[in-house]
Amino acid sequence: MSAATDSNLFQKLGLKHPLIVAPMAGGPSSSDLVAAASAAGALGAMGGAYSNAAAIEAFAAQVRQRTDKPFSINLFIPHSIPDVAPDQLERAVEATAGYREELQLPPPQLSAPYEEDFDVQFEAVLRIKPACFSFVFGLLPADHIRAAKKAGIPLIGTATTPEEAKALEDSGVDAVTLQGFEAGGHRGIFDAHASDPAIDLRDLLAQSVGKIRVPLIAAGGIMTASDVRAVLQAGAQAVQVGTAFLACAEAGTSAPYRVKLLATPERRTRTTRVFSGRFARGLENRFMDEMETKGAAILPFPAQNKFTRDIRGASTAKGSADFLSLWAGTGKGELWQGSAAALIDRLFEQ
Repeated sequence: MSAATDSNLFQKLGLKHPLIVAPMAGGPSSSDLVAAASAAGALGAMGGAYSNAAAIEAFAAQVRQRTDKPFSINLFIPHSIPDVAPDQLERAVEATAGYREELQLPPPQLSAPYEEDFDVQFEAVLRIKPACFSFVFGLLPADHIRAAKKAGIPLIGTATTPEEAKALEDSGVDAVTLQGFEAGGHRGIFDAHASDPAIDLRDLLAQSVGKIRVPLIAAGGIMTASDVRAVLQAGAQAVQVGTAFLACAEAGTSAPYRVKLLATPERRTRTTRVFSGRFARGLENRFMDEMETKGAAILPFPAQNKFTRDIRGASTAKGSADFLSLWAGTGKGELWQGSAAALIDRLFEQ
């Protein structure tokens, strides 16, 4: 679709504000947060990557019980199942044995599959027919694109480089989220084994505006109304904001995660592979610091994500942030603890 027909995608959705409240899988994007964001005139987004089809459908039903406004669903594009050699798993078990002993966990059992079945998840999305379907980690296969378009579901891909943005545009998406290096959570890099291009949002926008004809959504380090104005003036048609909503009343952010965020106003973050095997940006903590000295013990994505799930779950249950993936971006500013609707109003104050 051309920019002329696509540039008002967000108006077509009936949004009051050109804002996506980022899909934050693993808890923060609760059905309450998604519904509140959509009801307030933004586009709420479910992070459905870790959910099976039944859970995705149940989540969507919960959102629709709360609002009739549009919302989005986000999934991870799958890649080939990684081969985890016995000696590689042995190193990983040895490197994390102390943590499991401290958390009173049994020895880990790891076997494929390491993630949910994407095709089954996608079929659930087609049944739900959300206002948009977004995805990260690559291109949506052509047959999936055709199915989404037949169902009338607009598609939003995620790019960390201009080349990825162009590939997404050529594949037939309706908009591209430009994810700057500042963004919290998983980096949307297509190749899980590649080094991070580390392009900040300002440069990514400058390299993409005028070259990518579908609408561009700016993501990464956006925390304030002035941040929003700056990227819209730089050529983005919309913004995607995640970290700013982590402490909102409706967010499903766990108690230790929330405490750590609020107790660390400077929010020192960096990218790491230690939690999932893919680069992701989060608050520095003990697990990140210690495991990064044991690089050979980090399994490939998504095996590492499954391998560390018991540690993260036990850390949450213990009320400790030491072993959690505390995803957060580099944006500056005090975290809002009121309603999502009030924060949305603040982000678009005149």
